[in-house]
Amino acid sequence: MGRCCFYTAGTLSLLLLVTSVTLLVARVFQKAVDQAVEKAGHSIGLRDEMNRTKTLSLRLDLSIWAEASLSKPEHLCYDPYSIVTVGASSEVEVRGRSEEEAVTSNVVLRNGSEVFDSWEKPPLPVYTQFYFFNVTNPEEILRGEIPRLEEVGPYTYRELRNKGNVQFGDNGTTISAVSNKAYVFEREKSVGDPQVDLIRTLNIPVLTVIELSKVHFFQEIVEAMLKAYQQTLFVTHTVDELLWGYKDVILSLIHVFRPEITPFFGLFYGKNGTNDGDYVFLTGEDNYLNFTKIVEWKGKTSLDWWATDRCNMINGTDGDSFHPLITKDEVLYVFPSDFCRSVHLTFSDFESVQGLPAFRYKVPAEILANTSENAGFCLPEGNCLGSGVLNVSICKNGAPIVMSFPHFYQADESFVSAIVGMHPNKEEHESFVDINPLTGVILRAAKRFQINIYVRKLDEFIETGDIRTMVFPVMYLNESVLIDKETAGRLKSVINTTMIITNIPYIIMALGVFFGLIFTWLACRGQGSMDEGTADERAPLIRT
Repeated sequence: MGRCCFYTAGTLSLLLLVTSVTLLVARVFQKAVDQAVEKAGHSIGLRDEMNRTKTLSLRLDLSIWAEASLSKPEHLCYDPYSIVTVGASSEVEVRGRSEEEAVTSNVVLRNGSEVFDSWEKPPLPVYTQFYFFNVTNPEEILRGEIPRLEEVGPYTYRELRNKGNVQFGDNGTTISAVSNKAYVFEREKSVGDPQVDLIRTLNIPVLTVIELSKVHFFQEIVEAMLKAYQQTLFVTHTVDELLWGYKDVILSLIHVFRPEITPFFGLFYGKNGTNDGDYVFLTGEDNYLNFTKIVEWKGKTSLDWWATDRCNMINGTDGDSFHPLITKDEVLYVFPSDFCRSVHLTFSDFESVQGLPAFRYKVPAEILANTSENAGFCLPEGNCLGSGVLNVSICKNGAPIVMSFPHFYQADESFVSAIVGMHPNKEEHESFVDINPLTGVILRAAKRFQINIYVRKLDEFIETGDIRTMVFPVMYLNESVLIDKETAGRLKSVINTTMIITNIPYIIMALGVFFGLIFTWLACRGQGSMDEGTADERAPLIRT
């Protein structure tokens, strides 16, 4: 019996150690091959093939697929908010078929799949909180004093999202759709009633008409019209009117002569129960790195607002989804259409969300920095307002709208000091997304930006008084999502299974060492028994 245990332990130990070493050597060898191919790809420009090899090498021993589900922001289905089911198989199973097929055949939008269903109808809720800046000293502002603003909010709405008009391309590598969005008010998450609460703010229609009149040289007509209808620089409306629209006197007059100009104004007028245009996405069929990347928006492959080709590029996804197997060295790109430009995200920190590991990616300050890379966003050419703000009037029908982060977070101090009531801080005003790096699932996200108006004194228009030239805050929003505990629990279980399978070579090696120790112990024990037996055999049979 002892001899049987002895040989069994030795054999098991040897087999396990050989197996584990073989797996590890194969992994190291494959990594070396991947690095060589990557260098070759750089040298001859084969970027697509290089990317395929690079990403496949991230998990040699896994067949990872997303069949899933967690809704946008989060940008940021693979909707910022769809949970992904990840399956893993051993290295032997992966080697049994093409590595590329093992990945791309599963991380792809296909009609009828769970990935497609959750992308089309995201199951988890997205909430948008609106905060307004109420003007407390309008008369003093017109006399040239510093504005004093009071933040009022949040007014919280749940976003209902789905993809509509979905059509697949002929070869299955593209899919076209519109992103429908509707808002439902959440009273228990809000400070008041948007149909009752009043906000005093800038008269944006008047300021827009004034700016347009300077371009088209009919200031006298506009000024006469403003006087006749007793228009002022500041107006008071309900939150609901400011968000979703009200009929404006001046716009109604212009509408008579220019029917294409709507008589209604609202910061989000026409954006409730509608979409922001037709998209064409990549399905991930050719390469899962391309999963849901945008190739067209409104029939165009690039924008035409900005001064350079680089600034006009449409990069990345719509912020609702990211590919799996993300590394912290990656730069992620998104195209939020309401920001009128593409934005990149960079790794910031390691996070834990509902017990799940995450990489935090944030929108860096250089996105709105006054640098040569951003010079193409300064229109007219060379007319940069400063770091931390972006003049988007060119894509907002001429309205003097300037975008920034809330409370001028990460902007030049001059913008903050020009307004009483600005208190920028990272915790409340930074935009970020927390992504599980293995699955690409967005666990938590917050998209935060502020709408401002560029205002200045114009001698031709008495309505502007002696107001200082400034970027004047109107409101900001926080669009956020957080994975729920139940969904996080399901994701955690499959991730744990995946991690166990990933570490199979090390588990086998540990077992090999364990049985090796048993083998050594049995060997020593057997040798001791033999020594004792030899001593007894040499002793005389009859002792005196």
